[in-house]
Amino acid sequence: MENKYSVSPSPHVRDNVTTEKIMGAVLIALIPASLAGVIFFGLHALIVLIVSIVSSVLSEYVFEKITKRPVTIKDLSAVVTGLLIGLNMPPEVPLFIPILGSVFGIIVVKQLFGGIGQNFMNPALGARCFLLISFSSQMTDFSVKGGWVGKTAYDAISSATPLATLKTGVSYPLGDLFLGNIFGTIGETSALALLIGAVFLLFIKVIDLRIPLSYIGTFLVLVLITSIIRGYEAPFYFTLCEVFAGGLMLGAWFMATDYATSPMTTKGQIIYGVCLGILTFLFRMVSKSAEGVSYAIIFMNCLTPMIEQFTRPLAFGIVRKKKKEERNG
Repeated sequence: MENKYSVSPSPHVRDNVTTEKIMGAVLIALIPASLAGVIFFGLHALIVLIVSIVSSVLSEYVFEKITKRPVTIKDLSAVVTGLLIGLNMPPEVPLFIPILGSVFGIIVVKQLFGGIGQNFMNPALGARCFLLISFSSQMTDFSVKGGWVGKTAYDAISSATPLATLKTGVSYPLGDLFLGNIFGTIGETSALALLIGAVFLLFIKVIDLRIPLSYIGTFLVLVLITSIIRGYEAPFYFTLCEVFAGGLMLGAWFMATDYATSPMTTKGQIIYGVCLGILTFLFRMVSKSAEGVSYAIIFMNCLTPMIEQFTRPLAFGIVRKKKKEERNG
């Protein structure tokens, strides 16, 4: 009898979704935040974004050519990394800094570990942390010369970064935080722009709600409890300020959800998000640091394999050792 079945190795479930399509969707989702950064901070911010993207793509192309690997710049992953690095830069940062960060993120964090899908931490955040350690003064200088924010009159308190103000227990204008009319890195200031991009990714099912909601929700609850205990005026308002300030929105929606560095299991993603919320809370509200999103995500990236090890589903018919011993005992 003729064999009508074709047997092939796993995986057996296939989709027409490619890396290029996913990265293209992420780029589209980051357009609102990129435009907001250029509007609020001016021409130099646009130059920083372009330089970061070009440096990342060139770094990947040159490295793969030298090492005689297949050139993968067409998958757009280097473009996404470059854009995220640029969005994590201060508006007036010297151009050599995003160039150096792009080279580090692409070559050291991504390519030396095998390329896309093999890196153990998010390349853009790895680059940001490397630059924060190496060029701390330049990376924390949020002065603005152009754009909307540079033309706006601010008093001594509001000219500080929102996180620095919140660190003292004083709330910040929530409307400015939500729209982005504040000092900060190019891509983190406008929560509205980031949420528009996040809704787009959710709509086309590139990401889901498990990691962002467990991350932001855990952080929100912990900050609210702490605000009440410390006796801050309008604790819920202060908590919303903490949620919309700094890099939490950018990190939660666009970097914590990175496929290669976050857990794939459902339980693992929730555990991952909860731990991110706890770590960010500890960095911001307990330690002397005003920000902590980058370090929290990188730390949890390193723990992702362990989380997946303990949350992976069992194959059909397999019984966990402990349960088997209890049943036999």
